[in-house]
Amino acid sequence: MIAGLFALAVGAAHAQKLTGAGATFPYPIYSKWFAEYSAAHPGVKINYQPIGSGGSIRQVSAGVIDFGASDQPLTDFQLAESRIKLVQIPTVMGAVVPIFNVPGVADIKFSPEVLAGIYLGKIRKWNDPKVAQDNPGVKLPDLHINVVHRSDGSGTSYIFTDYLSKVSSDWANGPGRSISPYWPTGIGVKGNESVAGVVRHLPGAIGYVELAFAEHNQVSFGEVKNSSGNWIKASVETVTNAAADIHTLPADYRISITNAPGPNAYPIASFTWLLVPIRSLDAKKGKVLQDLLSWVLRSGQSEAGPLSYAPLPSTLLEQELRTVYTLR
Repeated sequence: MIAGLFALAVGAAHAQKLTGAGATFPYPIYSKWFAEYSAAHPGVKINYQPIGSGGSIRQVSAGVIDFGASDQPLTDFQLAESRIKLVQIPTVMGAVVPIFNVPGVADIKFSPEVLAGIYLGKIRKWNDPKVAQDNPGVKLPDLHINVVHRSDGSGTSYIFTDYLSKVSSDWANGPGRSISPYWPTGIGVKGNESVAGVVRHLPGAIGYVELAFAEHNQVSFGEVKNSSGNWIKASVETVTNAAADIHTLPADYRISITNAPGPNAYPIASFTWLLVPIRSLDAKKGKVLQDLLSWVLRSGQSEAGPLSYAPLPSTLLEQELRTVYTLR
């Protein structure tokens, strides 16, 4: 079946310029994929701007851009209200990691209770007994915790707050999961680069960014206790473990893998989605989008690991390719 779907018209990619925008979470791998696809298809240019999931959803729904990208699966309301009928295609998996700047401390472990307590403003010092309990033998300073979060509509924030909503009833009944939640405390800045920059230069700071950004910018990040009670460092392998029990996706591809079961699953992991029209306003662009998505699923997955993303489980690719084949 897959072999037949792979035979999407190679000649579809005539000279076209595609404009996309959205999530910062997958930006490193999207940049690589789109550049490689354009190089292999002369005349095709793909302009992708990492403006955040919120802006992407608004623009693709209005038909302003050819495709969007989001780390938040669209809600029923968003799908119904969209001027352009959309399908959301998972492209890769990644992780959100807690980054920190605690002078003299190289590694910190974070339990769900501590992460929620810090972002709720209930844990205010690095030497708080709850933080110390998770880090025996670590000399934690009597230093104020400076909380840093995204101020823009961010899929990275959605993943992080989706996780917090699963592990903390106070968070679930308070800020909840959202790309733009109400943050009870902290400093808000735009984009992963700004979050990392503030954390780097502000002693006592904590923030959250995607794994790929942290690793490729050499930003320290901590281990997180998973649903099995094990301390897990984010990696391609532990993100892959978070999807180990998934053998099929819902028909609308909306699924959450935060706080997934499994002894070696990293708990703040997620799929990320491309938002594409079921029927493009420009038929030629629709053909290029179809071919691009086919290429991402067939050839792009092998490039995920070196960029600190986890490839999609092979069991899901045929299901996704069938959907891609229906696009126009």
